[in-house]
Amino acid sequence: MPIQLEIVTPEARIYSDEVDSVVLPGTEGEMGILPAHAPLVTTLKPGELRLMKSGKETSMAVGEGLVEVTGTTTRILTDMAIHADDIDEKAVDEALARAKSALETLKPGENDEEVAATMAAIQRATAQLHVKRRRRTI
Repeated sequence: MPIQLEIVTPEARIYSDEVDSVVLPGTEGEMGILPAHAPLVTTLKPGELRLMKSGKETSMAVGEGLVEVTGTTTRILTDMAIHADDIDEKAVDEALARAKSALETLKPGENDEEVAATMAAIQRATAQLHVKRRRRTI
């Protein structure tokens, strides 16, 4: 009995298909979802999402978001979801360097929203690099 997996970003539906299992980065740690999983709603943190379908593993870099699990469906609403093959490592490295540089110029206690946005950009870039580099070594 497979699980219906749906991954949606503000821009598009990234994935919608039946899968055998899903492993995702929750705020409490990595979480595995199998068929007939107990219903829950939790938060998603930036990192690597892995799904298994017909014995083949697929990886994606995901950002922050929400996860809803029912007995038959897992829905993921996230600000970013990119297949490992679609990650441009050079562009992500450059974005990470820019974000780190911007963070160094911000003063503690000032521009809290800008600091939070910059930290989120660093987390998303780091997640993408982790997924891309991990896939390259396998």
